[in-house]
Amino acid sequence: MTGRIINNLIEVRQGDSYPINVCVKQGCKPVDLTGATMTMQVRDSNNSVIFTLNGTAVDVLNGKMALLLSPTETSIPVGDYVTDIQITGADGSVNTIFPANVNQIATFRITEQVTQGV
Repeated sequence: MTGRIINNLIEVRQGDSYPINVCVKQGCKPVDLTGATMTMQVRDSNNSVIFTLNGTAVDVLNGKMALLLSPTETSIPVGDYVTDIQITGADGSVNTIFPANVNQIATFRITEQVTQGV
């Protein structure tokens, strides 16, 4: 589980698994995510989709879902990509939860690994 999330950056070592745990709150109260879906999409500099990952329910009544990055997603070339994470509510509403700042584009960064082909 080598990775980190800071501001508008998700950084993961190439070929590693990394869980992104999300807890959605409005004010201090968890948002009921029953019937909601969560999606992360990563695109390259040509705006081509590299991958789309759907979230997994953890505790939807308390606003908890997870994106489980596996080597399938992280075995892409080292570099910077653009990303966002959206939640689509049961009512069809769409909310981008990452990056939180509406004026920023988030970066998905794959860093170099050493151990390969074990």
